[in-house]
Amino acid sequence: MKAFVYVTLKKTVLDAQGKTVTQALRGMGHTAIADVRQGKYFELTLAEGTDAEAARKEVDQIAAEVLSNPVIEDYRIEFGE
Repeated sequence: MKAFVYVTLKKTVLDAQGKTVTQALRGMGHTAIADVRQGKYFELTLAEGTDAEAARKEVDQIAAEVLSNPVIEDYRIEFGE
């Protein structure tokens, strides 16, 4: 089983890198792009035989305490194979 963690800046936090990418895209003629927000992506491979519910709790704890800064970032987790 794998856990996919997506970490993004909260909507209230200025995303300077996203703004720079937005401006660059517009400068290249991509006028359909209204805004870009950047973030981080983590793919965690869980050990075989790991209990699904225990894995969900552990990955949530890891995402909250290690992979993201709760003051300025949000995260979401997806599970798959």
